[in-house]
Amino acid sequence: MMSDPCAATIAVLDVGKTNVRLNAITCNGTIAETLCVENGVLAGPPWRHHDLAELGVWIFSSLATLSRRHPLETVVCTGHGSGGVLVGADPDDEDGVALPMIDYEQTLPDAIAIAYPRMAGSFRDRGSMIMHGATHQARQLLWMETAEPERFARARAFLCLPQYWAWRLTGVTAAEATSLGAQSHLWNVADGHLTPIVAARGWQRLMPDFRAAWARLGPVRAPLVRRFGLSRNLGVLTGIHDSSANFYRYQAAGLADVLLVSTGTWIVGMSAAASLDRLREETGMTINSDVYGRPVAGALTMGGREFAHVAGATDGQAIDLPDVFRLVERGTMALPTFGADDGFFPGSAGRGEIIGPPPETAAERKALATLYSALLTVECCDALDPKGRAVLDGSYLREPIYARLVSALRDEGETFFNLDAYGVATGSALLAEHGSDRASETLALERPGALAQTTAASLRAYRGRWRKAAGAHLSSSPSLKKAQT
Repeated sequence: MMSDPCAATIAVLDVGKTNVRLNAITCNGTIAETLCVENGVLAGPPWRHHDLAELGVWIFSSLATLSRRHPLETVVCTGHGSGGVLVGADPDDEDGVALPMIDYEQTLPDAIAIAYPRMAGSFRDRGSMIMHGATHQARQLLWMETAEPERFARARAFLCLPQYWAWRLTGVTAAEATSLGAQSHLWNVADGHLTPIVAARGWQRLMPDFRAAWARLGPVRAPLVRRFGLSRNLGVLTGIHDSSANFYRYQAAGLADVLLVSTGTWIVGMSAAASLDRLREETGMTINSDVYGRPVAGALTMGGREFAHVAGATDGQAIDLPDVFRLVERGTMALPTFGADDGFFPGSAGRGEIIGPPPETAAERKALATLYSALLTVECCDALDPKGRAVLDGSYLREPIYARLVSALRDEGETFFNLDAYGVATGSALLAEHGSDRASETLALERPGALAQTTAASLRAYRGRWRKAAGAHLSSSPSLKKAQT
């Protein structure tokens, strides 16, 4: 009797900014078990940094736990695009770190903030605008080198988050296209070379050789096997950037031309079909990389934080279309942007406000936040591929009317959604079977329910008024005037 080819299970370590998840996933995409822990941050010194020591013990212990419950054969690491770790020679010496991993949301020292833009190269080099705080790994390296030159000089490599944890597991350093291509400002995705700041600062020595996201780096190291009871046969892959893992899932299923909009803390749009020529740095557009190192046009804004600013405490408040249309009829609008980044609207950071009659209830506040999120999503779609087939996925789909609003607000182009909330984990797990046709089995796309023509028309008219109001709201912004000159 033949053994079940789907008996093996893949462990996916998903390192988010706030939480870390370890998933056991069967090869048909089923989540067998998930363990979760908060991604702890310490105040310093020398800067606010992630608690890699505590997290490492949790990861390795949890891997051992899952290994006892599931037939794990492969580990894949994925993570957000704004984190990286400067490491030494030994992954067991002080968790391998040469300097603590910077929390990217903290404010930079003034000297670094002033010096960095002159060194960072062009938009084509960077692949994004210069964003808030310590977002980009190149800027983190500059801060480390300036503040701690002796410790920096002893470092052996700089690793993006997925590759850091793969190194902790195997002892093998690697660079990877999607991770360095996620606005690190260290890799020019469009032209396939390191950015000018790397050569100017002599950081080439810190950049490991590239390995494919699906490449097997090696088995788990013997010290981890002995200490935590891990299997010595557990293979570890190079790993992948989180949004790129989700995009890879669609590529692997034969939907390479799709415009994917993933939602959560960030609204992340990705399209391999969109031309890089249409990208505008000042409107939050990006150049990312797919797993093959090819450029992918993108757009990026911190939509989850925007939702929270507008909605306040919702306490699971249910909303429906009548809640939205009361706001539309009254002319109530949330104008960008409430957070620290401009997002899709140059000069808007910190200038967000609600105009018109204010929401009267918790349901109306949540309805306004959902409508605002849908408007931002359509801005993302229009910037990349206004006539393209868009697929929505991620946490915003927990609100059933979100996809219907997006579909109605788009002037052209089909809109679909995918209710699977584990796209990053599933896409990462598919790397273990790279080249197979199993990816299509993990996708189930649906169309949003259509709104009445008059209803959809009133929504699009509202969007026109909203865009005009946003423009008027920002017309006096010095940042906007600078972007227009």
